[in-house]
Amino acid sequence: MAQLISTSKTTTQPISLGVKVAAFFQSFATLTLLLLALPINATIVLLSLLWSRLARLFQHSSTATHPKNILISGGKMTKALQLARSFYAAGHRVVLIETHKYWLSGHRFSQAVDKFYTTPVPEKDPDAYTQALIEIIKRENIDVYIPVTSPVASYYDSVAKPVLSQYCEVFHVDADVCEMLDDKYTFSEKARQFGLSVPKSFKITSPEQVLNFDFSQQTRKYILKSIPYDSVNRLNLTKLPCETPEQTEAFVRSLPISPEKPWIMQEFISGKEFCTHSTVRDGKLRLHTCCESSAFQVNYKDVKNLKIREWVTHFFRELKITGQISFDFIEAEDGEVYAIECNPRIHSAITTFHDHPGVADAYLKDSQGENEPPIEPLPDSKPTYWLYHELWRLTEIRSWSQLNAWLEKIVKGTDAIFQFDDPLPFLAVHHWQITLLLLDNLRKLKSWVKIDFNIGKLVELGGD
Repeated sequence: MAQLISTSKTTTQPISLGVKVAAFFQSFATLTLLLLALPINATIVLLSLLWSRLARLFQHSSTATHPKNILISGGKMTKALQLARSFYAAGHRVVLIETHKYWLSGHRFSQAVDKFYTTPVPEKDPDAYTQALIEIIKRENIDVYIPVTSPVASYYDSVAKPVLSQYCEVFHVDADVCEMLDDKYTFSEKARQFGLSVPKSFKITSPEQVLNFDFSQQTRKYILKSIPYDSVNRLNLTKLPCETPEQTEAFVRSLPISPEKPWIMQEFISGKEFCTHSTVRDGKLRLHTCCESSAFQVNYKDVKNLKIREWVTHFFRELKITGQISFDFIEAEDGEVYAIECNPRIHSAITTFHDHPGVADAYLKDSQGENEPPIEPLPDSKPTYWLYHELWRLTEIRSWSQLNAWLEKIVKGTDAIFQFDDPLPFLAVHHWQITLLLLDNLRKLKSWVKIDFNIGKLVELGGD
């Protein structure tokens, strides 16, 4: 149940005995904690299974008027499970896929998943990946393919889209749009062209650009963010300039900045952070949620922010795209909202729709009227969290008020994976998927940075 554990930096030198021993105890200790939690988890899941089986005797299953075969990728991630459940609840059939490494996905045991397949890693062999998708689409007679991707894989799905579209609808942006939105700098410039508010930004391809920059002419500080996805450095929000020129230079030169791996130096605007998920068809917003955000986001509660909704509506209307798009926003002290980042893929905030019956309609063609407002989470929908992350946070509690706040969050919210009538993924993710990944690292004496139960993987330096 560990969340954050420090590791040594990547090095070209042979791994020392001390590092191997630390890696062993890191995984061994976490596996021990998971083993202690297993009887409780298994009991809850068993009771839920028995009760739900009895309840089904008195329920009628939902059948769509025009049932579709839906292919969903990213099977290790909670957001893929959420989509699968939403389509299943609406009477559609779901096929789930993941890359070969994550054949152990706990979500494959969900009642919402009819079939599960694995594929090659798209960035390692794009042609083999595309061919695998074609074979699955043809074999399962797929009507709609909805990518639930990692930051890197979203581009390869957009590249495969023209070929896949010969066999089914692909609910994803085109390759040129994906590249533009995924690049923090080009996205910022595009939004600026539309007259939308974004922070001042500069593209950085060498440390000297930062070191020679005249910060004295700026009213705000700046932060550096990698344009290619960086699962570790993305959480580093060091403000520039540092207290001394020497500290600034030491920090900037510690980052892997190069023409091949460019960064963006972005104006730091203090204020409240928000993240969004939007489902869009032909530039029309069909599903939308906005949540308060943080650097390591594992809690989602829908909030109404009209300015952010107007911003994304304007952006989509200008681009006229189809797909799943998420944004990060800052609401400044004066109330102005600034989009600081865009990701052309589904966001984990989709879990706020865990009890909404209309999610499938937002994705399917001709399922919504032209003038219908976008679907939003139900007003009384519980916020979502990941229980095993929350259990780790207990170690950070230092006062009764913090404990009360933690208990209130648990009572008023709901686990994003656990569902009373579909409990097996909750058991399988924590005590099969994550456990097997930890055992593999233990065997290799390989360390990791943190466990992300939401994404369903171990975050590693240089990992996927």
